[in-house]
Amino acid sequence: MVNRVKLTRIEKGITQKQLAARTGITRQTIGLIEKGHYNPTLQLCIKIAKNLDVTLNDLFWEENNS
Repeated sequence: MVNRVKLTRIEKGITQKQLAARTGITRQTIGLIEKGHYNPTLQLCIKIAKNLDVTLNDLFWEENNS
């Protein structure tokens, strides 16, 4: 799975702490999601996408390069 949370967050000028506060989770959890060490629930994925003003596909969808 391709994870673009960190890239998108940085492009939007939002810190891990800010995104965590907006989504109701800890900064550490955001860090783990960005590193691919934590699988967020669908509900959390939706919250993150809404707070970054992008779609779920933009953040989490796997691209086929074939």
